[in-house]
Amino acid sequence: MFRIALLFSCAFAIAAAQTLTVAPFLVESCEFFGAPDGLPSADVRAVAVTASGVVYAATAAGIASFEGIRWTTVSPATALHLAAAGDSLYYTTAQGLYHYGEGKTNRIMELAAPQALAAAPGRLWVAVRGEVYEIAKTLIHKRGSPGPVRQIAISPSGAVVAAAQNGVFLHENGSWKRIFAQEWSLFDARAAAFDAQGALWIATPAGVARQTPDGEWNLFTGANGLPYNDFTFAAAAREPWFATRIGAIRYDGRDFRYRQGLRYLPNDDLRGVAVAPDGAAWFATAEGVGVIRTSQTTLAEKARYLEDEIDKYHRRTPYEYVLEVALARPGDKSQFTQHDSDNDGLWTAMYGAGECFAYAATKDPKARERARKAFEALRFLGTVTQGGPHTAPPGYVARTILPVSGPDPNASAYTPERDAERRRKHDGRWKVMNPRWPKSADGQWYWKSDTSSDELDGHYFLYGLYYDLVAESEAEKQGVRDHVTGVTDHLLRHGFRLMDHDGLPTRWGIFDPESLNLDSTWFENRGLNSLSILAYLRTAHHITGHERYEQALRHLVDRHGYGVNLMTPKFTSGPGGGNQSDDEMAMMLYYLLLKYETDPKLRQMAAYSLHRYRLLEEAEMNPFFNFTAAVALKGTTYTDDFGTTDLTLTGTAWLEDAVETLRRIPTDRFNWGYRHSHRLDVVRLQDHLRESGGKGLGHRVNGKVIPYDEQFVQHWNHDPWRLDFAGQGRTLATGTVFLLPYYMGLYHGFIRE
Repeated sequence: MFRIALLFSCAFAIAAAQTLTVAPFLVESCEFFGAPDGLPSADVRAVAVTASGVVYAATAAGIASFEGIRWTTVSPATALHLAAAGDSLYYTTAQGLYHYGEGKTNRIMELAAPQALAAAPGRLWVAVRGEVYEIAKTLIHKRGSPGPVRQIAISPSGAVVAAAQNGVFLHENGSWKRIFAQEWSLFDARAAAFDAQGALWIATPAGVARQTPDGEWNLFTGANGLPYNDFTFAAAAREPWFATRIGAIRYDGRDFRYRQGLRYLPNDDLRGVAVAPDGAAWFATAEGVGVIRTSQTTLAEKARYLEDEIDKYHRRTPYEYVLEVALARPGDKSQFTQHDSDNDGLWTAMYGAGECFAYAATKDPKARERARKAFEALRFLGTVTQGGPHTAPPGYVARTILPVSGPDPNASAYTPERDAERRRKHDGRWKVMNPRWPKSADGQWYWKSDTSSDELDGHYFLYGLYYDLVAESEAEKQGVRDHVTGVTDHLLRHGFRLMDHDGLPTRWGIFDPESLNLDSTWFENRGLNSLSILAYLRTAHHITGHERYEQALRHLVDRHGYGVNLMTPKFTSGPGGGNQSDDEMAMMLYYLLLKYETDPKLRQMAAYSLHRYRLLEEAEMNPFFNFTAAVALKGTTYTDDFGTTDLTLTGTAWLEDAVETLRRIPTDRFNWGYRHSHRLDVVRLQDHLRESGGKGLGHRVNGKVIPYDEQFVQHWNHDPWRLDFAGQGRTLATGTVFLLPYYMGLYHGFIRE
């Protein structure tokens, strides 16, 4: 009965031709320290790290040291600058230069208005107003002045460079020699540092300059990806770090990585940075000390961590709906509150889809059980609506559920009066319902009505994957067939509409030809909803074998042009245009339709539609979208009057982008805010590319969106073109945005470790 569709399914699973082996990679974690951790004050002016890894912080109330457990005050001095050489610490105050070591403090010299301090074994340099001194052992030498100095850097070979208001100067043969970076001015130098390879890094408002040990200069501005330029300090080991007035910047040899906001720093206005022997970067801020550490991980280890986090925090009700939770305190998981959402079915389905891929790729029994629970959670959304005082038509699935032991949702937020007000003021199609949350037949649950098309998109996505990849026994498969039959028959009985308990269609559950083709108010939804119903019917036919679904599909395609409709599923053209929820829904639907459809003509139309869609989404570096397009378009073509086009993804750029995003998605799933509208490497989105205009939207100079470790992504309906986000760290999102594309890529052979 299922032989033809199964052949396409098997070919689909092994269609990947490009594979990227992903080696272990570095990830970052951060920690903040303030007065409760032993700092004399959270007002930190400078930091330094010794060769043995002892960290020192100069605060407004004294100097403290940190050796891995707690900060300890070592001096009441109000230090302005810190520098470490070997295991010795040097610092300046407004009156003098001091040495601290072995628990003792010694004054080296008196001075006034110190500007900069640098140390190396056996050598110490300090800049004061109008003069620079070198201290070697007990001798103090005047070394002249290159003007007001911001930072002094000492190379591994002993060369000394001063970043000064008047430029950059090298101390050579007893005098200061101005350094020129080809024809680029180094005037107003803010910071300087030598890395472990001896390369000199200079930070100025014009950008960052690097001089290699053999004298070659490289210049970096916003056009080269430098995100910001109001520098305050620099430090380097294997890689350079730059402190700025808005965040920290690290150059990894290929890209500048911008670390800004509470995901990375206690305060964005950085006063200093020091790099420890282990590569950790320590920052001085007005709100304490921050540290960014690196450690090695793999994609598989990241997946296991995120799955464990979901098991700990994100399973709501005995049916274990998976979605974000609210936190009592920012960034603190010790107290959290689970809650419902309009799209519990969708988010649980996408999580479950990832676990279906996981089981197919790894045969891990935990993945199988997680996928099974997700399917059962969705199946219950179809069961809970039956019976009770406001029963829905058979096959209707709810949005979500709440226990009746909690507050009645109909009593406050979802009253008929509020519905009427919303319809009058905001949405002329909004349904006025009473109740919006009926009770289940057993009286144990409220279930939410007015189910949307995106819920069904997620449901069918999981149905197909669970049936193909997880359900193994005949009893399991029959359970899927029965449930899918019920949901799909509901749509057929009600003329391709999702009919609610009030006898009226839901707000978004409209798939019928009269609405999509003849009602002008539905023209924006015509393409996507046509794609939806065809994917539902084809998936149902694949699972159940019922010919009525094949006949219904042919009716919509042959009589009502649904194949042509789906060729323009995204109404607003252009990068960043339209609704990102629609993008997420469309990718699930393309995956299903091109996996199961056997008619060459309809496959060609769907493939060309996905091809055009992918071109709009390419800049988003979305691994779920990229993997969907790669596997669904493999071997497809489109023929028109001008010839035949091969739609198969070529090259590896799409794969490299997907893997880069998988690497970069943080395991820190708090909704920390971020700011990028001030960045030098950002291009504003033009107004005509978004219905509401391009204000607050943009992308990097390379045409791609801000990297995903520099923004927050809760679900893949996130708008990656948004430059600023006021998140407070009070939401803990799930790891589905990583797990679904990771296991999808693993199953389809795009990635291996």
